[in-house]
Amino acid sequence: MAGNNQSLDHSNVKTHCHAVLKRILPFALLWTLVLSLVGAEPEKSVVQITNYGQQPNWVQPWRFNQVRAGSGTGFLIEGRKIMTNAHVVSWGKEIQVKRYQDPTPWRARVKYISHEADLAILEIEDERFFEGMEPLNIGDLPYVRSSVTTYGYPAGGQQISYTRGVVSRVEMHSYVHSGNRAFLTVQTDAAINPGNSGGPVIQDGNVVGVAFQGIPGLENAGFFIPPPVINHFLEDIADGTHEGFPRAGIQIQPLQNPAYRKMLKLKNDSVGARIDSLLPIPGIKDLLREDDVLMKVKDYEVGADGTVIYRGNRLGVSVIFQEAQAGDKVPLTVWRDGKEVNLEVPMSAYNDDRREGNQYDMLPRFYVYGGLVFTPLSLDYLRGSRGTGQELIYELNYRRREKPETMRPEPIVLASVLSHEVNANMGVRGQILVDKINGVKINKLEDVIKAIKEAKDAKHVIKFMGGGSFECLDRKAADNAHSEILATYGIREDRRL
Repeated sequence: MAGNNQSLDHSNVKTHCHAVLKRILPFALLWTLVLSLVGAEPEKSVVQITNYGQQPNWVQPWRFNQVRAGSGTGFLIEGRKIMTNAHVVSWGKEIQVKRYQDPTPWRARVKYISHEADLAILEIEDERFFEGMEPLNIGDLPYVRSSVTTYGYPAGGQQISYTRGVVSRVEMHSYVHSGNRAFLTVQTDAAINPGNSGGPVIQDGNVVGVAFQGIPGLENAGFFIPPPVINHFLEDIADGTHEGFPRAGIQIQPLQNPAYRKMLKLKNDSVGARIDSLLPIPGIKDLLREDDVLMKVKDYEVGADGTVIYRGNRLGVSVIFQEAQAGDKVPLTVWRDGKEVNLEVPMSAYNDDRREGNQYDMLPRFYVYGGLVFTPLSLDYLRGSRGTGQELIYELNYRRREKPETMRPEPIVLASVLSHEVNANMGVRGQILVDKINGVKINKLEDVIKAIKEAKDAKHVIKFMGGGSFECLDRKAADNAHSEILATYGIREDRRL
């Protein structure tokens, strides 16, 4: 009995080995294939990024905040390009990259950047940097409940980190970096911490996302940018120019009221959402009308709630428009006057609402006169000044949608008043919209300069929005004190246009 339990004859051993090999061979072949696809070790293609960045001060726009070092992650793709998040390298003065287990910092520069999609491409001129590295391939949109692994360099350590998780859901979500754009997003329960940003999310050897943000207070939830957004960015920059994601200019509202649908003679109560408003994009208002019912975009049927089925997920219809590149035309079907109408909508970039989101790559515009600091109204200014005035918020976020015909191209705010005897009697000290100066309506910053420079009266009269209050400034005294005020407050130039 003891012998039978502890040994096998030669033929039994041979049969047993064949059975084991038969079971493990497919897995071995699969693993060999995976290793060949990703160069055996994906981490060798993942890099640590340090950005020494400096942001402008939007409340005191002639100044800059101190230089700060921030860290993130990136990875190698085809063409010897490093992909990362835009927010990892924004406002960069000096960008350095380190390879896997290599202490040497390599200098990099931003080649392309999409602040709306929070993606960027870095270039490194020294070819030695790429020795032993293999580019990672971009895969497909992962399915919900499938497993992914996030690679990155989270803050607090110098070694690469691996976090395994499950895809929780796929949805349209606001991108924090831009502040006013929503794109396709994938949620995972893999931890995505500061420093992970820009790192690859890998499934079956391919990159299925770029880690980019979390939600404060929400545990076991991280978000990554999926392949449709990544590939759109890469296709966009393939010709050497970044156009950005175009917009159809359509604001959609659910159309689920049975009585209203019956009045419109709609045949199916589950299909079709109402076009509530149109952005002032050239060509759009010639094709579409408010109260048209959007029935179909490309081959995607639009639900009464404004959603479509996209790769097995029910998402907002904007996901279909976002597949287009600038200059494309998107076919759609609307219900108008009791019948279907087929149209092709031209897609173009729209940046007139840029000030409603976070601004990058452009220093704040300003003009200083008599100690009065004038600058365009923007989200950056409101955040920096902690402005909460209803008039400011309405002008920035709501007038464009409610009363677009009264919208000023560049609303100007009196940001602050630099104290001096020429303005000592002024009751208004900042955070207020400028309506007119010396009778000239202020539509942009250049109007402020022109109204002041061309003034003939002894007093400058500044009228503000919201109640019609006004202030006066002695013209001759302000002109004489101009250089002194600039020198006192360390302002080299009185304007940036």
